Amino acid sequence: MRLDKYLKVSRLIKRRPVANEACDAGRILVNDNVAKASYNVKIGDVIEIQFGNKTTKVEVLSLEETYKKDEAKELYKVL
Repeated sequence: MRLDKYLKVSRLIKRRPVANEACDAGRILVNDNVAKASYNVKIGDVIEIQFGNKTTKVEVLSLEETYKKDEAKELYKVL
């Protein structure tokens, strides 16, 4: 699954265009490397999201095309 889509489905970022912009600006790191929106996310990847002064680091646990809002937190583990 593409990184921008994973960020949207997991509700880490609310909209896909915002996820694309964050990737283009270099604010998304996967396994400590700057990642493009087209990066293919795999289970076990560590994603770091930098917005302003806040940094969120999560590990990918599952890849699902669609997920309910309440269950979206099951797709990742906060580190």
